Amino acid sequence: MARVYNFSAGPAVLPEEVLKEAAEEMMDYRGCGMSVMEMSHRSKTYQTIIDEAEADLRDLIGIPDNYKVLFLQGGASQQFAMIPMNLMKNKVADYIVTGQWAKKAWQEAGKYGKANKIASSEDKTFSYIPDCSDLPISEDADYVYICENNTIYGTKFKTLPNTKGKTLVADVSSCFLSEPVDITKYGIMYGGVQKNIGPAGVVIAIIREDLITEDVLPGTPTMLQYKTHADAGSLYNTPPAYGIYICGKVFKWLKKMGGLSAIKELNEKKAAILYDFLDQSSLFKGTVRKEDRSLMNVPFITGSEELDAKFVKEAKEAGLESLKGHRSVGGMRASIYNAMPVEGVEKLVEFMKKFEAENA
Repeated sequence: MARVYNFSAGPAVLPEEVLKEAAEEMMDYRGCGMSVMEMSHRSKTYQTIIDEAEADLRDLIGIPDNYKVLFLQGGASQQFAMIPMNLMKNKVADYIVTGQWAKKAWQEAGKYGKANKIASSEDKTFSYIPDCSDLPISEDADYVYICENNTIYGTKFKTLPNTKGKTLVADVSSCFLSEPVDITKYGIMYGGVQKNIGPAGVVIAIIREDLITEDVLPGTPTMLQYKTHADAGSLYNTPPAYGIYICGKVFKWLKKMGGLSAIKELNEKKAAILYDFLDQSSLFKGTVRKEDRSLMNVPFITGSEELDAKFVKEAKEAGLESLKGHRSVGGMRASIYNAMPVEGVEKLVEFMKKFEAENA
């Protein structure tokens, strides 16, 4: 069977060469006689795998020594609670709500202290990023929180908010490693890897060391304390071992591709192909304000629910998979992460042109 072009928002497309290499190593990882799925996370072989993964990630981003890299479980959603549990010393935090995931994080934080919604784009169905140059930052806020790229709505912060000296916490699940980043602007940057880096089950959190303390909210479980995992090198308990192994392979693939500057160029090229077509199409229309468009997630509509459903069905038959929009917004969405080849986006636009000619 031929591989489809997979536009899923996550779990999502992975580089073919990574999948092939993992397949070759499935039964016998480098002569050890077993799969990485089977080996002890306490073995020297596995220690090398996780150490190399961390070193390559540090190299890709340029992570300084005063930041810890943690490989965690529980999905990005578990971080919605873990962040306030570990950071809410004053029981106050400010949230910028630009989509469903930021909204869920804000609601969760409200269980642990005062979570202020200081900006939002909900008034226009999260189709833009609000002006964050002069926000009403709370004097006693422990941190300011954003979801940097909104998977469902296809928006992206092009400029980080002015936090007025407060710690910035960012969920970067769907833009992780898609472009160069200055990690020193963040206190915590985290993301589920299943969109742009690896298989579901791993969360990577990059945390400034001064934020990792024993001073957590009373009752915070041991497993939900950053210090627990930082002190144990992400091996306090059995980690998502195979997922981390695949992430490590993706890091090496990214380095081979030329690093984050090169991958950003490729992502801009792919996004331009799709957005340029949407901007001149008589049938399809992008739903995001132009200056806030994501390079990773591109939502679009025809204006007719019936035509949208027909498009998704016929696209699937043509080998263009998972183009249905999120259940909360409908329409279509093409997620064109790092591993999506240029040819995949070209095939999509080619199909959209054909569909438009037949249905306009």
